Amino acid sequence: MMQTPDPQLQFDLKVADEQRIEPKDWMPEPYRRTLIRQISQHAHSEIVGMLPEGNWITRAPSLRRKAVLLAKVQDEAGHGLYLYSAAETLGASREQMIADLHSGKAKYSSIFNYPTLSWADMGAIGWLVDGAAIMNQVPLCRTSYGPYARAMVRICKEESFHQRQGYEIMMTLANGLKEQKDMAQDALNRWWWPVLMMFGPKDDESPNTAQSMQWKIKRFTNDELRQKFVDATVPQAEYLGLTIPDPDLKWNEARGHYDFGAINWDEFWEVVKGNGPCNRQRLEARQKAHAEGEWVREAALVYAKKREMRDER
Repeated sequence: MMQTPDPQLQFDLKVADEQRIEPKDWMPEPYRRTLIRQISQHAHSEIVGMLPEGNWITRAPSLRRKAVLLAKVQDEAGHGLYLYSAAETLGASREQMIADLHSGKAKYSSIFNYPTLSWADMGAIGWLVDGAAIMNQVPLCRTSYGPYARAMVRICKEESFHQRQGYEIMMTLANGLKEQKDMAQDALNRWWWPVLMMFGPKDDESPNTAQSMQWKIKRFTNDELRQKFVDATVPQAEYLGLTIPDPDLKWNEARGHYDFGAINWDEFWEVVKGNGPCNRQRLEARQKAHAEGEWVREAALVYAKKREMRDER
């Protein structure tokens, strides 16, 4: 009598062999739940991330800047759609994911709960926030779940343009008048530490990292990615002639990395709990947009049903 293969063993062997897990493959329920949580949070971050920058589209300093920023915000909407679609392949309901976001149950990246106070913030977000996103997301192109990995390929290509756009804004300001360079430095001062926080908690306080690494959902730990970001970004700031707001920052020859100061984790956890500068504002904006767009969704469904009935005739 032929023995039925153990599905857990087959899953483990595929992951160990760097084969992609696809939607119809057997997978452990904790693996499925972990992916739904991570992918949906990623999708939420893209959608909520449109808000800080969308606020500056009408106030951009030139038509070119306006067009570029508008294109970037549109890209982020597309990223959210790719990711919601990837989560749906795991059996998640898009309606439920969005409801969890609007109720405050689901989380999104802490970085989007900070205000954008000047045009230089558009540069800082592109350079630092999108730069950190690239550091985190490029390894996800090799994540073990197929639909997520394939979505990340296009997302990372577009994020690389966003990062360049932000750096170009910072370079223009840094080479401009004293007031413009001061504006760029102020934006760097305000965004540097929240960006380091957006990689997530320290490894010894991250309950999901070890298992996600074992499943090859993640390829690097939070602290590893944070260090890679600091090492890559400090020379970029030096080229701009800007100063990283960290008196403890210094090159460690023995480690081959930059040492940097202590992160204010109390602030991080307060933002995660919903007590950041813009948490309430962000959720209210998303709730309002969802409510006001209900008629569009209803009209689209009616139109789709009419087309389906016409095609069946």
